[in-house]
Amino acid sequence: MFENEVGEYLHVVKSIDYGFIWAIISVILALAGGIIIYFTLLRKNNKLSGVLGKICDFLTFKTLLIKEILKISYVTIALFITLYSFCFITKDIIYFFKFLIGGNIFLRLAYELIVIIIKINKNTTEINEKIKK
Repeated sequence: MFENEVGEYLHVVKSIDYGFIWAIISVILALAGGIIIYFTLLRKNNKLSGVLGKICDFLTFKTLLIKEILKISYVTIALFITLYSFCFITKDIIYFFKFLIGGNIFLRLAYELIVIIIKINKNTTEINEKIKK
């Protein structure tokens, strides 16, 4: 019985050791890869095109994915609010309309505020680029 417990303990210790060793290797590889990518792809005078150009634009945040993600999430959440509001139609018609209309209006206002912040960022970036020229 005691040998079985020791065996289980050693198995746990070995798995922890492997996990710790892999974490150290991962950190070293991530640092090396990050440094290599930074000095090869992310230089300021980089004239890459095609797939490498798109990867470079993605890594330097020249192309933002947030607008597309916001559009998809807005439509999905608005549909959820609309569909979920119908569960209140048999209980309380006033609450149904409050949830249906109020929920969608609140969602729209929240997303418009986020889009305004993104547009301010985009306009500021364009102004900075024009000033540098």
